Order: sequence, then C-alpha cells, then structure tokens
Amino acid sequence: MKRLNAFQLKSFALMVMLMDHLYFAFSDIFPLWFHPFSRFVAPLFGYFLVEGLFHTKNKLKYNIRLFGWAIFMEVGNFVINKVLGSKDININLNIFMTLALGFTIINIFELSKNSKGNIKLGLRILAIALIPLGLFTEGGISLIPFVLITYFFRGNMKRTVIGYWILSVLLFSISYVQLDTLEMTIRMLMFNSDFLLIFVVPFIMLYNGERGSNNKFNKYLFYVFYPLHLWLLAIIEFALK
Repeated sequence: MKRLNAFQLKSFALMVMLMDHLYFAFSDIFPLWFHPFSRFVAPLFGYFLVEGLFHTKNKLKYNIRLFGWAIFMEVGNFVINKVLGSKDININLNIFMTLALGFTIINIFELSKNSKGNIKLGLRILAIALIPLGLFTEGGISLIPFVLITYFFRGNMKRTVIGYWILSVLLFSISYVQLDTLEMTIRMLMFNSDFLLIFVVPFIMLYNGERGSNNKFNKYLFYVFYPLHLWLLAIIEFALK
C-alpha cells in the first residue's frame, strides 16, 4: 500500500472533521456515526504536533503561532456568539488552545533535557504543573495525555501503541454508563467516543515521514479552515432556524 505524507493525511482528517461538525450543526440531517468516525482526527493532529517539535526550525515561533491562532479563534467565537446568540448559537471549540498547551508542555520537557540541577527540576515541575490545564481546553482530557504518550515513547511504536490502548481503556471506563436499554447505551458511547482515539494508529502507520507540499497556502490551510468552517456552519444554522 502506498504510504501518505503529512499534508495528505491532514487533508483527509479535515474532511472527516467537517463531517463531525456537520452532524453537530444539523443532527436532524446527518447521522450520529459521523462523530465516532472522526475520533482519530484530533489525535492525528496531536501526533503531528509532536513531530513538529522535532522538525520545526524555530520552536518558539511555532508555539507563538499556535497561541496566536488560539487567541484569534477565541475572539472570533466571542463575536459569533454575540451576534448569533439570539437563536442559541454557541461555539466553544478551540483546538488551537489545546495544541498550544500540548506543545508548550512537551517543549518544556525537551528544554529540561539540556538543563542541569535545579533548572532541570524546575522545568519538569513546570511542565507537569501545566498538564491539568488540559481539563479546561477542547478535548484536553484525551489529547494532552495522547501528546505526552507520543512524545515520551517516540521512536518505539510498540510502547506508543500500548500507551494509546491504555489511554483508550481509561477513557472508555470514564465514558461508560449503563443506561436503560442497549440501544441507549450504544448511542451514549457513540456520542462520548473519545476512547476511539486508538483508531489513529492505522493512519500513523500510513505516514511516510514526509511533510509534503509546504507552500504558503498549504502551510496555513489547516489554521484557516478550522475556525472558518465552524463559523460558516454557525451562520448557516442561524439562517435556517
């Protein structure tokens, strides 16, 4: 089977992410399975976040860019919610903030490797102290641990996959609630389906280690598409209500 570069994998992930958000905007039209089907998307971007740590020429610039887009999206969400709030339109998604936090944590861990004594200890304590902030970001409860597993076990795919399985089982144990009927339980699990992140593994195995096309359009496509498609869906949803 032909393996794919990062741009190709990310492009496919964007299409699947759109399917997920179409379901949430228009759940009477699109099927529930769009949501669990998309659970590999955020982990895939988390995987490439870790790859970016080791391949980017300027880690600080990359980190600032992530936080910049996170702030931009927070402002955009605030404006959209104010303008469209009369029809209960509310956007509280911002994966940029989660990715920025994840990159900050692993970057601090990486800096600690080249430090000594109290500085080394202080950096590691700081990185660990930042981890709980993931509870307050989109998908942080699953994505931050995923990023850490990917970072610490990088270069050892067997240990990485075992780590992913353990995380998936833990997330399933948190999500699982026995409801009145089997159908209700299954629907609940399809909705609370972050434990399906394990399905990112086949996509990681397809990765050929290459970035792919990196012109200006491709470089910023993912940054622009994410907030823009959410805001456009919100506007369409508002117009149809």
